[in-house]
Parts: sequence; C-alpha cells; structure tokens
Amino acid sequence: MSEGASGERGVQIMTGEQNHGGGDASGRRVSRPLVLAAIAVIVLTLDIVTKVVVVAKMTPGQPVPLIGDDIRFTLIRNPGAAFSMATGMTWILTIVALLVVAGIIRYGRRLTSAWWAVGLGLVLGGALGNLVDRLFRAPGPLEGHVVDFIAVGSFPVFNIADSGITVGAILLAALALFGVEPQQRPVAGSADDAVSVGDAEATGDTGSPSDAETASDADTADEADSADDAGSDAAGPADTTDGKDLPRDA
Repeated sequence: MSEGASGERGVQIMTGEQNHGGGDASGRRVSRPLVLAAIAVIVLTLDIVTKVVVVAKMTPGQPVPLIGDDIRFTLIRNPGAAFSMATGMTWILTIVALLVVAGIIRYGRRLTSAWWAVGLGLVLGGALGNLVDRLFRAPGPLEGHVVDFIAVGSFPVFNIADSGITVGAILLAALALFGVEPQQRPVAGSADDAVSVGDAEATGDTGSPSDAETASDADTADEADSADDAGSDAAGPADTTDGKDLPRDA
C-alpha cells in the first residue's frame, strides 16, 4: 500500500470518517428529515388551497371539463378513503390516518435515504391533507367528508392528497423492490480493514520491534564470539608451567 493511501486511511480512522455508500451519515440524518418535512408541507399546502378554491367556486353535480370528458373537475364529498373506497368507515379511517402520520413522523427522524424521504413525505402530506378534512369538515370531527374534485375518465374522483399518497406508495414500493434501504448502512468491514491496515503498517512494513531486537542481539553475540576466537589464536597455546624452570639442554 502506498504512503498516500495509508495516510488517508489513517486520517479516516482518527476522524471517524467512513464510507456509507453515498455520503456522510451525520449529514444525511440532519438533511433527510428536512426533505421529508418539506415535501409533506408542499403536498399539504397544495391540497388545502385547491380544496378551498374548489369548494368556493364549484357546485356539486356541475362538472367543469378540461379536456373533453376525459379530464374534468367535479366536486363531490367523500366519506370514505382515497378514491371513494370504504365509505361508511370514516371514523376508523381517521384513526388509521392519525396512526400513519405519527408513525411516519417518528420513523422519518432516522432516515438517511433521500428517496425514502421523498416517498414518505408524499404519503405524509397526503395523509395530513385528508385528515384535515375529516377533522374539520362537516358533518363533524372524525367524521368529516373529504373534498374530491379531479376526475379522469371512469376512474374514481380524487384530490391532491390522494395523488400524493399514491405516488409516494409507488415510489416506496419501487425502492424496496430494488433494495434501497431507508437507513444506509456502512460498508461491511470497512472499519476493521482500516484498523488491520494500520496495524500491518505499524508492525509489518517496518518490521516487528521484537524481531529486530532479537536479530540485533544475535549479531552482537556472534561478533563477541568471533572476537574471543581471534584473541585466542593470537595469544598462542596456554602456558602450563606455572613459572617453573624447564630443564635446559646441555
């Protein structure tokens, strides 16, 4: 591994920066809930404004054609769910909508995926739009009828909130199908690999300190033995007479 690459990975270990497959995790957790909230506010605002205008300007039973009879505005009061389903269960649908809103708000705080934030924002804005009608429109709280006004062909009449819920649900289903997780996870083993590389650089590339000391001690011992042998050879055979006079030849 090059010195530049090893230095970069060392900085990542010290600073705690990891590759999370799309950006910094702390930045995602700060921005994604804001994206969710912004999308929800946009959908909710459009839904409320269009409903106020339609109720003020249109009369039930008098459609306004836009493109022939294929696309038109027609005002109806819907006591049921989206696309006029489950009529007669208004208060149950209101409770379900409250639970959905609470769940999205709670779960959205942990999002790290921008696309999941967009999808949940669309669903949240649509759920809030219809919930406002059920809480504040006639015939009373929890039983208010939702204002629908968009008609396309023979499709059930719907509104902006219904559109947000439908588009958001389709987006979320596509994200789940393609394996996009709402909370991006760190790349498996990235931190362990970085630590292992740092350990290897500390002990492998420069050599183990214990191995270096052992080799140095061995070299010193060999030099000492060589010196002793050289000294012995230079001094000659040892004197064993202990100072006694040797007999001289006549």
